[in-house]
Amino acid sequence: MMRSLKRSLALWWLAIMLMLGGLMLIEAWSSAHRSADQALDGQLEAASLTIAEAMQWSDGMPLIEIPASALEVLATRWQERVFYELIGADGQLITRNAELPVTARLKREVSKAPVYVDATYHGETIRLHGREVSSAGWDTQEPVQVWVAHTCIGRDELARTLIERTLTRILATMLMAGVILIFAMRAWMMPLRRLRSALRERELEDTRPLLVDVPEEMHELTDTLNHLLGRQRQHRDSLLRFIADASHQLKTPLAGLRSISELSLKSPDPRDWQQALTTIQDETDRTSRLATQLLNLTRLRHQVDLADTDRIALDRLLKTTVLEWAERQDARDHDIGVEIVGSGPFVVCGEEWALHELINNLIDNALRYTPAGTVITLGLRRLNQQLELFIEDNGPGVGVPDPASLIRPFERAGRQDTCGSGLGLAIVASIAERHHGQLQLSHCQPSGLRVSLLLAVAESGHGEEDQ
Repeated sequence: MMRSLKRSLALWWLAIMLMLGGLMLIEAWSSAHRSADQALDGQLEAASLTIAEAMQWSDGMPLIEIPASALEVLATRWQERVFYELIGADGQLITRNAELPVTARLKREVSKAPVYVDATYHGETIRLHGREVSSAGWDTQEPVQVWVAHTCIGRDELARTLIERTLTRILATMLMAGVILIFAMRAWMMPLRRLRSALRERELEDTRPLLVDVPEEMHELTDTLNHLLGRQRQHRDSLLRFIADASHQLKTPLAGLRSISELSLKSPDPRDWQQALTTIQDETDRTSRLATQLLNLTRLRHQVDLADTDRIALDRLLKTTVLEWAERQDARDHDIGVEIVGSGPFVVCGEEWALHELINNLIDNALRYTPAGTVITLGLRRLNQQLELFIEDNGPGVGVPDPASLIRPFERAGRQDTCGSGLGLAIVASIAERHHGQLQLSHCQPSGLRVSLLLAVAESGHGEEDQ
């Protein structure tokens, strides 16, 4: 399933906006109610002070006539119901227009500081305010509690109005942010569009580095693409060199076959024909082997991943392969032996045909580039969690300072006295890389060549009978 970067950015933006919008709405609701309470609590306070100023004392008894100005203060555009109640110091009722829910706890609290509290009156929510008025300066020193209240319809309406205004601003802000995001995404995507256009306009053989103006955050992407293009360029150059070398290697024996056949056809002597046919057969075998090796090398290099891996008992495979070579005429003049060091299991995971081909090429390479009588030893040893498969000989060795250069295709270390194709070690190197092994070539003392391959030991499990 393809993922859209634009869709992902839009979803992230929507999630963030919804979260922030929700937090802003919660804050707006709380702020609106606080603002409404502050505005209308001020009216309650003004009304209570107006009532307190209108209070008079006569013969130790408080006399009050609720002034119209106090009720006008509480009269809002929402036509709320207004209540008041005055209580003396000893708890006696002075006057009221409603029996307000003033509890003993509220009476104690109002003696310390003015009180604002939400209460319920006949099933309706009211806002209750009380303050204790000192009668200092009058002919009595008794304090009086003034309680005023009104219904909360106006508060709710005011808070709702404030919330609606805030909500409008929030929605407008989110809409503007969405529009800005659209243009921002178009600007952000422009470097990707330029990069896409640069790639689409390229020819198939164009592997030059990309020169596209991109932001700093995309430099890693362009560097990765340029690295990939560089590897493709190297691979193409290597493939072209390989094709040229392969063509030359195939052209030489074919030209020889043509010359031999032409000369033999011109001779009337059947003995010349017999000799020509023998030579043609030898050259045909060599050319056939060269073509097989070319196909194997191409197959190994273009099929990077292992196809079907098996648990392979490498010691058994090594012994079997050496016995096969011991019966061939090519190995009669050499001393080929097997050396197994340490105890098993010698089990690896890989492709059996490929490892068999690897051992075949190691043996064939040693036979072709060493003289008769050379001792060739194939061995296997366990090094912790790795197995070392090696082959060494006491032949003349190779005349190059760095034996690792021999793994290049058609590299024969300057030797022209053999019928080798120069592909054996290249195939070995490809198989080693395919199995994530480490291939090492080194000189033997006093002479000879040693080739070793390190492979990971297969994990324990079912199938130990393979050993």
